[in-house]
Amino acid sequence: MDILYLMILCSVSLAAIFLVVFIVYARKGQFEDDESPAVRILFDSGEIKEKEEGNKDKDEKK
Repeated sequence: MDILYLMILCSVSLAAIFLVVFIVYARKGQFEDDESPAVRILFDSGEIKEKEEGNKDKDEKK
């Protein structure tokens, strides 16, 4: 019966650790853009570089 308590404690603590890590990365914006990496392979490399340079110019203007 003691092993059951130990396993419950380990699983709950592991779940809490994953929850904390998820919240930290969600606040940093890690999960905001989930569509562009999937379609990035469909573009030519020149188009990607132009778009990235355009985004940098927009960020500098702000």
